Amino acid sequence: MRQVVLDTETTGLEVEQGHRIIEIGCVELVNRRLTGRRFHQYVNPERDIDAGAESVHGITTEALADKPLFAQIAGELLEFLGDADLIIHNAAFDLGFLNAELARLALGVPRLEAQRTIVDSLALARRLHPGQKNNLDALCRRYGVDNAHRELHGALLDAELLADVYLLMTGGQAALSFDSGESPERAAATTTHRKLTAPRAALPIIPPTAEELAAHAARLAAIAKRGGRCLWP
Repeated sequence: MRQVVLDTETTGLEVEQGHRIIEIGCVELVNRRLTGRRFHQYVNPERDIDAGAESVHGITTEALADKPLFAQIAGELLEFLGDADLIIHNAAFDLGFLNAELARLALGVPRLEAQRTIVDSLALARRLHPGQKNNLDALCRRYGVDNAHRELHGALLDAELLADVYLLMTGGQAALSFDSGESPERAAATTTHRKLTAPRAALPIIPPTAEELAAHAARLAAIAKRGGRCLWP
């Protein structure tokens, strides 16, 4: 089972207003294990970057002047994606920009969600942790993923962090198959069940000391004196 964790940075928030992709980062998972294969590319958007967006990712219009256009890297990106399922945090946002970029090239490429399963890790996190913050920083804290080096957003860095969070959120790097249509939540429960029911060494039996037995007897007597009923001897 091959999956790709993907993130993008953009010139602004609204694809309908002509905003463009400026960075794409992807990391590969095979059978729920990181392979070390990555795709990372900065892109010249052929337009200015909004000040608000620049404050989030720190990428300037000038820094992208010598970077390739999306048309020049589209083939390499599509080859890396292949037919892998995609894991994206707030998937509608990134897919909207990627599909718009591909549509501009008029290559006849179907929309990305038409060819594969899309896992929206934000939607998954909201189901698992309702009423809590579920942005990437909050999830890193919740699952113990070190993001101290994340001062600004970055597509490759965020994809790497999201890969770690997703694996922990859905049960760790277990050799599970989702081909049967099993949900990530069900897969996580299955993993936990397997861990709990796996053979384990016998637990040591440590007898109580005389002092502990005396303290226990005194506690039971005090409960009985107050009219309580002990459920253990």
